[in-house]
Order: sequence, then structure tokens, then C-alpha cells
Amino acid sequence: MKQNNFFKDIISKLSNDIAIDLGTANSLVYVKGRGIIISEPSVVAINQKTGQILAIGEEAKRMVGKTPAYIVATRPLVSGVISDFDVTEQMLRYFIDKAHKKRFLFNLRPRLIVGIPVGVTEVEKKAVQDAGKSAGARVVYLVEEPMASAIGIRLPVQDAGGNFVVDIGGGTTEVAVISLGGVVVARSLRVAGDKLNEDIIKFAQEEYKLLIGERTAEEIKINIGSAYSLKEKMDLPIRGRNLVTGLPEEIIVTDKDIRKAMERSVKEIVAAVKITVEETPPELLSDIMSKGIHLTGGGSLLKGLDRLITEETKIETKVADDPLTAVARGAGFILENIDELQEVLVETDTLEAPK
Repeated sequence: MKQNNFFKDIISKLSNDIAIDLGTANSLVYVKGRGIIISEPSVVAINQKTGQILAIGEEAKRMVGKTPAYIVATRPLVSGVISDFDVTEQMLRYFIDKAHKKRFLFNLRPRLIVGIPVGVTEVEKKAVQDAGKSAGARVVYLVEEPMASAIGIRLPVQDAGGNFVVDIGGGTTEVAVISLGGVVVARSLRVAGDKLNEDIIKFAQEEYKLLIGERTAEEIKINIGSAYSLKEKMDLPIRGRNLVTGLPEEIIVTDKDIRKAMERSVKEIVAAVKITVEETPPELLSDIMSKGIHLTGGGSLLKGLDRLITEETKIETKVADDPLTAVARGAGFILENIDELQEVLVETDTLEAPK
């Protein structure tokens, strides 16, 4: 028995297990014993004539809007779930191979932990597992993203107390109350960073008859986007194509313009938080009132969002440290301590139990 455990430990170390925050917009890869080593866009460039994958990640994103019509940069995940199985498999294989590149003498298949949105169907769970195994993992474990983000920011998720997490990614906003290693109340909303970008694009078209791209909208959101009135007024010049004349044009937009553009979507996010608060059991709500609401994910960096949620819920809301990597750090922590944290994993049929 001791000899079997010894060989299991050796195989575990050599295989270099991986945790992936497989996001709609960005994917982060955590390798056991090394931390987060990859952070790239979840974008794949495909030649539609041949079906060949030309680039994945950062290189593919650089191609967006700059390629012939038959080369398309696509996201294989929509709202956090797989929309194109084959492309997702190739993307996972790319991340696994890149994480293991020149690392070991032996080509051992790693164990893989993947973050998934709350409330995904059994079919969607199986799609993630099948894609991971096809990409080279020997077994795939799943963890809900709010749970992973809570662990990533070191909340005591296994204690008998309420922990309130709002994870705002690219495709989904995940709102969850966690206690005793499980999700007590949860809500998943398909309104997040990408929707805010779409709001800005639509606003530019309707108000200024200006056509702008997704990358420009993202830059506007990051630089002057806000959910609450700012003390100092901000503005930004943006360039696009005038839809009336067809010629390039530059205009100046203000933080007030962009706040107005995103207002409806921001209200939906705040409403989801308020409904979750209302559904939380009183004993857990008492804990949350003292601990506060924790914001993670890239969308949490929207200026003033924490202040708006605090005002609407009457519960102190704070943005976690390094919110962009919270899910990946949490999934990585589970990977490093899988025996102690097995209860936080989503129950699925796996080929191998944690050692």
C-alpha cells in the first residue's frame, strides 16, 4: 500500500497538474507548484476555407479586424459555456501543451480543474470534461466559479458562516452565498463585461452615428467607464467610421455618456445582487453584513460599482485584491489541497478520484 502511494505521489509530481479559469473573454492557467503561468484571451483564429486553426490566445486576438474575410477570430465559449466543442478542445490542448512545454522528460497526462458558471446543465458539464480529456487531461474536475473566486481571495468557505461573492467576468455575472463548502444561494446572469462593451458600441452608433470596434469599446470602458458619478469629470477621444458619410471621424465622449450607455446593464447586475440578498437565510445574512460583499472578476474594476452596490444593498461592498486572477488562484489552491477541498468540487462522474 505504501509503495502504491509512493508511486502515486511520484506520478502526481511528474504530471504537473493544471487548473484553468476558462473564461469567455480570457483564460488563465495555474500549474501545480508554479502558480499562474499563462493569461491569454479565449480567442481562436480559424481559416474558414480549410478549417485550419491559425492562432490561439494573444496572437489570435491581435488578428481581430485585421484579416481577410475567410479568416475569422472566434470565441469558442459563450456566457462561460462551450459553444464550439472542437475549437475549445484545441484551445485547451494549446494551454496544456504550453504549460508543459520543455518541463518534463515524461509525457504524463495531467489532472485538470476547470472553473464553470453556476447552474450549468449536465450536458454542459460533460462537454467541459470531454473537451479536457480530449485535450490530454487524464481526469477533469469542475468547480463553480464563485466558489473558486471565494477560495482565491481566501474567504473561509468551509466554515459555518456566510460568504457573499459577486464574480463579474466577460460573459457572465455569478452571484453566490457560500457556507460549509457549498453554494447556498446563487444566481447567474448573462450580463457582464462583454455586454457593457456592446452597450458602448450601440450608444456610439445611435448617438453619434459612429461605428467602433469591440477593442475600442473595451478601452473606453476601462478608461472612463463608471457605474457611479465621478468626482472628477473625464473624457476621451474615440475614432471610428461615420455611418452617414462612410468617412473616419473622431469624437469626444465623457464619463457621463458612457455611464448612461451602460446604465441598464449595470442595473441588472445590481438587481441580481439585491435579489440574492433577499433570498439569503437570515443567519447567513447576519454574517454577510459584518463581512461585506466581495467583488471579483475583471468587471468588478468598473469605477464606482462597489459604491453603487453598497448604496443599493446597505452592505459594505469591496473589490478583492487582484480580482482578475481570483478564480484561477482559487482553482489552483484547490489543486494544491485537493484532499482537504474535495467537497467544493462539482459532483460528476470522473475516471479517477482524488488521491
